[in-house]
Amino acid sequence: MDPAAEEARHLGLRFQRGFLAGRRLRAFPWAELEKKLKSSSDALLLLDILQKTILHPLCMKYPPSVKYRRCFISELIRKHESIATEPLDELYDVLAEILNKEESTNCYKSYLLPTGDSVTLSETVAIISQGTTGLVTWDAALYLAEWAIENSAIFSNRTILELGSGIGLTGIAICKTCNPKAYVFSDYHHCVLEQLSENIHLNGFVLESETGNHTKMQSQNQRTEVMDLQGPKITVAELDWDSVTKEQLTELQVDVVIAADVVYDPQITLSLIGVLQQLSTSKTTGNPPEIYIAFTVRNPDTYHLFQTELGKVGIGWQVVPTHTKNLFLYDLHSDIILLKLLAQTL
Repeated sequence: MDPAAEEARHLGLRFQRGFLAGRRLRAFPWAELEKKLKSSSDALLLLDILQKTILHPLCMKYPPSVKYRRCFISELIRKHESIATEPLDELYDVLAEILNKEESTNCYKSYLLPTGDSVTLSETVAIISQGTTGLVTWDAALYLAEWAIENSAIFSNRTILELGSGIGLTGIAICKTCNPKAYVFSDYHHCVLEQLSENIHLNGFVLESETGNHTKMQSQNQRTEVMDLQGPKITVAELDWDSVTKEQLTELQVDVVIAADVVYDPQITLSLIGVLQQLSTSKTTGNPPEIYIAFTVRNPDTYHLFQTELGKVGIGWQVVPTHTKNLFLYDLHSDIILLKLLAQTL
């Protein structure tokens, strides 16, 4: 493939990753697209981007919001109109179809995995909805998922507990790529738990409580999806950090504990410390669980409070080096930190 064609292909894939994941439109490489269009006057690049985004099979089945698609196709049309070529009917046909659709309160985002699979999530269109921030995916969850995929041996054939799972991006990515033995998603807000369960189903998994019914369905129709029967044992738990008991945590017998973007409020931080303290001594056999916490440092005082409170209960910590591969799109300028807690110092 000649350099110009390879550059165009790479540009199309950047648009694809950003569009399927619902990234902000201003983050797309529009200037690069406009420059390439003006230098080559090749409208086929626009058709390639259209096929990789709005007309992609994932988008057709699990579409982003109507507003998002409308703004995206409108920008593509503006870029096309900036070059002196014949109109592309395909662009206007797609715009007309989108203009006839009604907006929904929910939308879908899809994240492409290195295996060729993807994680598709149903999200609310509002960052804060129904009194919780847990109905959208935050950058630290994407960061933690990337790190987990690159360090899959930590999760392979082990029991994982995720605190504050939100709508499931990190956990579903781990279940699809890291071969855990069992995975416990947990959160507290009932709306988040409902959305989380829906997303687990959306990605072809069945919860442990449903496997009996699924087996019956399997015997009736041999073509039924069986990913969950071959994959990890998956459960969703309602976990209130202020009231959960050590006995309840001990029953889980987890090998690894993870959490993303749960360090953002002083009061919640103190509750989190209490759970981590209990988890660090919850294993009855073998080594204590490995604990990894990823978060975006929005307020240095909150981060320092977290470190201080860890020290008060005897939990050590170390910063985990940044992984090498950027699989997902998020704000690379964000100050995202991954800590490994040192349970052996307890």
